[in-house]
Amino acid sequence: MIKVNGLSVTYRGANAVVPAIRDISFAMERGGTCAVIGPSGCGKTTMLYVLAGLRSDFEGQVLVSDTPVRPKRQETALILQDYGLLPWKTVFQNVVLGLEVRRVAKPERTARCEEIMNDLGLLPFKNLYPSQLSGGQRQRVAIARAMAVDPDLLLMDEPFSSLDALTRERLQDNLLEIWSERRVTVLIVTHNIEEAAFLGQKIIVLSPRPAAVLAEVENHGVGTPGWRSSREFFRLCTRLRGMLVKEEPQLCAVGAGHSS
Repeated sequence: MIKVNGLSVTYRGANAVVPAIRDISFAMERGGTCAVIGPSGCGKTTMLYVLAGLRSDFEGQVLVSDTPVRPKRQETALILQDYGLLPWKTVFQNVVLGLEVRRVAKPERTARCEEIMNDLGLLPFKNLYPSQLSGGQRQRVAIARAMAVDPDLLLMDEPFSSLDALTRERLQDNLLEIWSERRVTVLIVTHNIEEAAFLGQKIIVLSPRPAAVLAEVENHGVGTPGWRSSREFFRLCTRLRGMLVKEEPQLCAVGAGHSS
């Protein structure tokens, strides 16, 4: 589904040239989940914008479904940290927005939106505005809007970072339920170790900026009952934490290679 080979991104301003990503390569299977984890400011969001077709100033090769990444790919959905909801539109109007842009017939778009809203427990709030919702409810609206357009690739930028621990875990469970039912390919960037271990069948560990791949970790526990409370889950979290807490000079030195 995703093939990245030698991706590098550099920010060029009037007073500085800042390398954000350095020679990242990885691949991701269709219908799987991948968590990209690294320190804050390491370039995770920049990489996500490249995959979404929102940044074209990069070096290297990026393929989505065997095609060079391009802007406005209708099968790609992106959920940002701030949810991206329009405050002057109701819950239903926000959820249906993507289908309206695609000119889907009204009966079909209503049916599709109400189905996903029901799955996420949003139907009782369909006529409310974002300001009248909790953070968790707003995040569910963002997920519903993304899934309503029936994407084959869902990109998520630290979507649960501003939520309390219990709400975050409930939404992580919701996301896995949607993934298991629809088998959409999910790539989530996060700085939360437990979130990466819970959601990512593949976990890509990045170094501090400029981001380089430190490790690719296979995680076969995703979606299995009791995974979050298992010994294997805690072992994986400890392993990931060990990779991330090393001194920054050591991380940068290792960043040129891959390990698993």
